[in-house]
Amino acid sequence: MTSTAQKPAVQTLTHWLSGKPAEGTSRRTAPVYNPATGQVQALVPLASRAEVDQAVGIATAAAKIWRAAPLGKRAEVLFRFRELLDRRREELARILTREHGKVHADALGEIARGIENVEYACGVPNLLKGGYSEQASTGVDVYSIQQPLGVVAGITPFNFPAMVPLWMMANALACGNAFILKPSEKDPSASLFLAELLKEAGLPDGVFNVVHGDKEAVDALLEHPGIAAVSFVGSTPIARSIYQKGTAHGKRVQALGGAKNHMLVLPDADVGMAADAAVSAAYGSAGERCMAISVLVAVGGVGDALISAIQERLPALKVGPGDQPGNEMGPLITREHRDRVAGYIERARGQGATVVVDGREQQFDGDGFFLGVSLLDHVTPEMDAYQDEIFGPVLCVVRANSYDEGLKLINENEYGNGTAIFTRDGGAARRFQFEVEVGMVGINVPIPVPVAYYSFGGWKASLFGDSHMYGPEGIKFYTRSKVVTSRWPDPASSRVDLGFPQNR
Repeated sequence: MTSTAQKPAVQTLTHWLSGKPAEGTSRRTAPVYNPATGQVQALVPLASRAEVDQAVGIATAAAKIWRAAPLGKRAEVLFRFRELLDRRREELARILTREHGKVHADALGEIARGIENVEYACGVPNLLKGGYSEQASTGVDVYSIQQPLGVVAGITPFNFPAMVPLWMMANALACGNAFILKPSEKDPSASLFLAELLKEAGLPDGVFNVVHGDKEAVDALLEHPGIAAVSFVGSTPIARSIYQKGTAHGKRVQALGGAKNHMLVLPDADVGMAADAAVSAAYGSAGERCMAISVLVAVGGVGDALISAIQERLPALKVGPGDQPGNEMGPLITREHRDRVAGYIERARGQGATVVVDGREQQFDGDGFFLGVSLLDHVTPEMDAYQDEIFGPVLCVVRANSYDEGLKLINENEYGNGTAIFTRDGGAARRFQFEVEVGMVGINVPIPVPVAYYSFGGWKASLFGDSHMYGPEGIKFYTRSKVVTSRWPDPASSRVDLGFPQNR
């Protein structure tokens, strides 16, 4: 007799509508993999236009109720939501590791940065204060108020399935909007977990909804007349398309695109510190970060020492399943993406780069989507590895003869998301922050993600729209200003006057 071990049943996920799970009706689904094993662990429903329309209808009704909620009530819900996130962050981190693949410590870091945005939004009574001018004209007062847009949507990427939704929804909800989240279909379960916490925190049903889907759902959100604004984070080609289609349909759109973040290392920099920073920023989360350092610009004679220092550190990196203690880097999100990233290594060699460390040579057990770390030297701007956003554990080193040459390289790149300079020279650092054409700058800080009370966003092809994300600009994005000019009746001064009003 023989026995065959049965595979565990594959779970089918749900949407989240009206404060509870909602089965998909379109019958289309997509697989959700465990990147560490290569196995399908769930199926996610892909919404039809009709399902998106249903979600918008639910959110529209709920928005009227939520908009009328006092600011203190909104803050109270967000405070409770923040406490639930903090209490259950380990559980959420395990979800991130299971579906995205990032190691547990990295997942906890993502959650911590997301919680910061919720904490900022908890201050909504202060953040929504307007202005008031008494006696702007005789007996006339003028004041401004900030009001919610109504129903807004967020379309979020696979690489931060908890943090990026929190970037958007915390401020959107605080400002009195209803929110529809369309998460990445590659790792959607974190969004459902957040929905459950919001329900437990006391958010009224229908104010926060999750609709899974692909291009059909995205197009439906962008075209639906009931949605006032759309926030997006993803690649530059898609961000450009999102911005064009959303604005063409009369929506306010913020669309954050791709990146090619450069780290400029001057000859006076501490080589060990710079090498530690480069390794951490290039290979953390398998390089699947829009703020990862993907190009290191070595100025003058520092290149050889820096390459040597980085190469010494790479054998100690532990790559493996994110749920196993001690591992520092997990798999990539899909097999197709892993193979795409690996292809840049061979093309770089063929185009003249030196492959100092080849991540394809590292062997892994099982069918997970793993790729070792790679280090490419003597990369030039004409090479594919330099021009494209690889979004994987590949660090390119470009040699520059001077600060000016390195700065020119950064400023001529089509992306302008993040950058960093490593130096002991305060004057050079200040000059760099003044001259570099990039939205987020680190000085001896390799991943300069702003704290929650500033705003996140790049320049050039890294951002479409005029609003950065979260922080003060996030509050502005999710509200619109209204100015009221007020006079209370005084029959004695009332008369007909066809002239243009004068403030006197």
